[in-house]
Order: sequence, then C-alpha cells, then structure tokens
Amino acid sequence: MQDILKLSAVQLGKKIAAGEITSEEATKAYLDKIGSVDNDINAYITVDAESAIREAQEADKKIVAGELTGPLAGVPVAIKDNMCIEGMLTTCASHILDNFVPTYTATAVEKLKAAGAVILGRTNMDEFAMGSTTETSYFGATKNPRNTERVPGGSSGGSAAAVAADECAVALGSDTGGSIRQPASFCGVTGIKPTYGRVSRYGLIAYGSSLDQIGPLGKDVTDCATVLEVISGYDQKDSTSARESEEVKDERISDTKFTDALVDDVKGMKIGVPRDYFLEGIDEDVKKAVMDAAEVLKSKGAIVEEFDLGMVEYAIPAYYVIACAEASSNLERFDGVKYGYRTKDYTDLHNMYKKTRSEGFGAEVKRRIMLGSFVLSSGYYDAYYVKALRVKALIKKAFDKAFEKYDVILGPVAPTTALKIGDSLSDPIQMYLGDIYTVSVNLAGLPGISVPCGEDKNGLPIGLQLLGQTFDEKKIIRTAYSYEQYRLNNMSLKCDENLISSRKEA
Repeated sequence: MQDILKLSAVQLGKKIAAGEITSEEATKAYLDKIGSVDNDINAYITVDAESAIREAQEADKKIVAGELTGPLAGVPVAIKDNMCIEGMLTTCASHILDNFVPTYTATAVEKLKAAGAVILGRTNMDEFAMGSTTETSYFGATKNPRNTERVPGGSSGGSAAAVAADECAVALGSDTGGSIRQPASFCGVTGIKPTYGRVSRYGLIAYGSSLDQIGPLGKDVTDCATVLEVISGYDQKDSTSARESEEVKDERISDTKFTDALVDDVKGMKIGVPRDYFLEGIDEDVKKAVMDAAEVLKSKGAIVEEFDLGMVEYAIPAYYVIACAEASSNLERFDGVKYGYRTKDYTDLHNMYKKTRSEGFGAEVKRRIMLGSFVLSSGYYDAYYVKALRVKALIKKAFDKAFEKYDVILGPVAPTTALKIGDSLSDPIQMYLGDIYTVSVNLAGLPGISVPCGEDKNGLPIGLQLLGQTFDEKKIIRTAYSYEQYRLNNMSLKCDENLISSRKEA
C-alpha cells in the first residue's frame, strides 16, 4: 500500500485504468495514511471515509464499463474547505460556519467528480483564507510535514500539507494573494494559480472576489497540468468566468489542453528575472536556489535576462487595501440569520448580529473586516480604495510591458522558507510582507506556478515561481516541466553515483 501513496496522481490513474490497482484500494490506502498521521499534521478538517469508499467503488464500476477513461478516474483527491460540496460540511475553517452544509457543489469540484476523482475530505486553511500560515484556523494550526515545528504556508496550507504527507494524490486550493504558490513552496510540492477567469469561482466562498482563483496542488507539474485541464473552462454560473467572444478574440482562452505543454524544451524562450525581487529582505539560500534555477534554464537554451519590473514596493499596500475592502463586503452575509453559527443569548436583532459576529469570527478576520470597512468609509474611500485600484492598474501595466519582451518571468515565491509556528501570529505586518512576490500576480490577474528548486541550510524546501501573461499557462507549465525534468535527471544521476560508490566501498 505504501507504493500507492508514492505514485503521482497521473501514475496512479494509469495503474487504476490498467487494472493493476482499484480505486477502492487506493482510497483505503489514503484513508489509512490519514488515520495514522493526520493527528500530528492536521491537514484535514473533515474526512468522509464512507462517502469516499462509496465513490471509489462507483468509479471502479464505471472504469470497467468504459464509462470513465480520463487520467483522474478513481484517483483520491482533497478539497480546500472553502469550496462548497453538497451534503458535506463546509466551514472555511471558521466558527461562524462550523455547522454549514451546502445544498450545491462548486463547479471546479463538480468537474473533478465528473472526471471520476474520489473526494477524501476537506483540507484545513486559514480562516476565510485570511493568513499565510494556516494558523488562523478555528480547528487548529496545520503543521508542515517536512518539519512539524514549521508552518505549511497558507491559506491553502492544509491542501499543500496533505499532498506533501501523502494524504491525498492531489488537492484543490484557492489563491487570493499567493495562497497556492506559497504553501506549495513551503511544503516542497507544485502548485498553479491560473489566470483570473480561467477556472469557475462558482461555489467558492469568496474572500476577495476580484482576486480569488481556484487551482491545483500536486506532486509534480504533470499532476497540476492534468487537474487544471479538467477544472478549467467557461461557466455561465460565474460572471467572472472568461470565454472567447466576438469582441474578445483570444484562442488561448478556449485552449485548455495544458498537458500539451508538458514538453522538455525551453530553447529560445525569453525569461525575465526582476532585479526588484532580489534586493533587501530575501534569504541568501532562497536567492541562490532561484538564481541557480535560472542558470539551469539558461543552460537548456533559454534566454535569461535581468530587468527592472517596478511597482514591487506598492504591491503589498495596494493588495491589502483591495482584499480587505472586498472581504468586509463579502463577509457581511455571515450574520447568524439564514445559516451558520448564531449566538445563544441576545436581546434584539442588532444585538444578535453583533454577538454572533464577535463570537463567530477569529482575530485575523476581524482585523481585515475593520481595515476593509475603514478604507471603504466616507472620507477615506478616495484616499485609500480608489488609490489602490489605480496602483493595481499600474502594476498590470508594468507586467504588460515586461511581457512584451519576455515569455516568462522568473523569481522566488517567498523571501524565506517556512517559518516557525507562532512567529507570524505575533507580528501580522511581517506575515503580510511575506507575500511580496505573490500578491502582484493576483492584482494583475496573471497565472503563476511554484515548483521545488532546492532546500535551505535547514533542509526546508524552496520554491521557484514562474509567471506568464494572462491565459499563457502553457508557457509557465512548459518552463516548469523542463526545469523539473532537469532536477529529476540530476537526482537520478546522484542516486546512481551513490550506488556505484557504495558498491566500490563494499
């Protein structure tokens, strides 16, 4: 059973399709692993073993009958706990939704289920996706499987940790300001944040509506490209979902065959490396690993150049003004009237609202609601919110200018590796500054991928971030895949050398 857990999602899918393994066997193997390690990791909020086994048995029948033939048929997956699933507890890791069971399913999850994937359960996250460490969860902090004294990143830390700890084959997360890429980097897995509008947001409980995007976390680039191919596409239930139209002619929007980009070839590709990303604040081990990765791509035929991106120092303040403003608006609906938690003791309607929200929301969520309400208030709206929107437009313009020259932009995911548990909560501003390389991507609506590129002196994973122009996921997937192949071949070569050396010594 241990061999099953080490397979990538695509490898497992092939073995299930070939009849070498059944989906039920794979699902039970993952459930057993969750049972043995998740008390320590806390990657899951909800695990529905009965439903998962039932889905696996149904998948096995359909695979044998030839009704399910896709690469994810029968593969066990995990879903971040802010995507609605009909009949399954969906909490956003908050006390205010700890009894909420939706009556509908998010489109991205529906597409996975239609492809034959088996839902194991719901992964832990920062409350309402507000945080960078998965420590603000009402259900307790998630720990990094690579070092349980460290955070897994956030807010999709539960999904990243579940993949890293072999508690699922692949997982869905959401990315508002780096919440897929940063935990992927901290946990040593791969994660893709798609172009805004590429994946339907229907059924995703919103944090920042103009920033949120659903994406995959997996063991390698192939897994992530495969899942992204399944969940992408226009959805009429989502007004922000993109599609090619008479007015907007862009074949990249409708081209979702991302597995076609799994090609080990970057010859002639132009890769830009922003100097702004390597100034003060970045850890030397991170800097070296990322620059070494750039040299690898250069050695494989890519044209790698440094350039000045600009606007980097404005990304954090602009992001937090916009994100908190949208959060304060989106979280108004959680008031104890129609669904979720309601305070037991209250005197009137206004008092019920106040006590329910005071008791139901955690400290970080309250902080962001207050900040958002402030920047939207009369007298401050123009000074903060409108100004932040102008900065957002300037950041997009800076990226557009860069992509006139470069196919891909390369840089770090975060300035450091995984922090110690507890360090960020004592200094929220420091936690916010840790998103400096990721938030601008959400502000500009761009696609980005995090792929492992080494370790620091403490053995903690480091992530390489590759960014593309809107709807250019194929270019970042191709670049990441090419780099990944180099690392795999290099590791294989080292293993062979170690084996030869040990034999000689014997």
